[in-house]
Amino acid sequence: MRHFFIFLKKIITLLQREKIFKVLLILLFVVLMGSMAFTYFEQKIRFIDALWWSVVTLTTVGYGDISPTTTGGRLVGMIVMITGIGFLGILTASIATIFIEDRLLENKGMKSTDVKDHFIICGWNFRGNEMVAELLADPKCSDISLVVIADIQEKPTDDPQLHFIRGEVNAGVLKKANLDDAQVVMILSDDHLDAYARDAKIILNTLTIKSLNPQVYTCVELMDSRNAEHCRMAKADEIIVAGEMGTNLLVQAALDHGITHLISELVSNHYGKELYKIKLPSALADRTFFEVLCEMKKQHEILCVGVEDKAGTFIASPDNDYTLGQEDRLIVISSERPGFAA
Repeated sequence: MRHFFIFLKKIITLLQREKIFKVLLILLFVVLMGSMAFTYFEQKIRFIDALWWSVVTLTTVGYGDISPTTTGGRLVGMIVMITGIGFLGILTASIATIFIEDRLLENKGMKSTDVKDHFIICGWNFRGNEMVAELLADPKCSDISLVVIADIQEKPTDDPQLHFIRGEVNAGVLKKANLDDAQVVMILSDDHLDAYARDAKIILNTLTIKSLNPQVYTCVELMDSRNAEHCRMAKADEIIVAGEMGTNLLVQAALDHGITHLISELVSNHYGKELYKIKLPSALADRTFFEVLCEMKKQHEILCVGVEDKAGTFIASPDNDYTLGQEDRLIVISSERPGFAA
């Protein structure tokens, strides 16, 4: 209901700005005066019927159920048609202009957004489209909006879940993107800069975002692992070093041929099985990792490969006798996001 009233308020504001109320008043005047004049000349017609006739005549529908028989009535009909069609054309053109302008402003990134619990993507590069496609392929994002902040000419991809704010990362632009209600911010590197400048910009953007909303979870893309410490000092929650990741995968491909195919499958939402972090089912609390592994595989066809403890530490393939607490999270491989996911 709240969203309906907000939408209604926007429509009224737009109508006032475009002076459409004046056109509506003129049309109302034409209908009422035409109805009164019609009943004056066509004395057998009731006012309510004359009102119906005025609207039908003005919109050029012309059902023919009521028609003037006197010269005065026909003259009134001519006036209603000529004036009505003109002002009705102005009205429809003005309303169409409002919606076209609204769409243009959105595509140009000049509109604020009021979405909540959304993901914000700061920056845009050649990996942007693939990133958006991966996010939208996960059922977890089926009802989550994405907001892109970038200094580009227009909306990078035409998707109803994607909103676009044009500009650099600063307090004003982040307010337009509704940072206060965002749940995740992803910061991409700027391909137009050299590696050092890219990372410096990433760190500065992270500082800006965290100073405005310390609670939002930030995932950042760095080019040089030597800058990771500076990024952690800027309070980044998760850091991905692009070059380092690619180097490690290349080495693994040389040592164990074909293993990167499996890794690609696990990190893609488009095919095969994926990695997920899920809540530990309450029935499995206080049991060993080996028992949980066997139970999850047997009952749900889910393979447990790691644990995140309550302190936020990730442990890959814990010892068999590692005991899980209720607050622990499981890192699993599954064909789809489990229904009891966090």
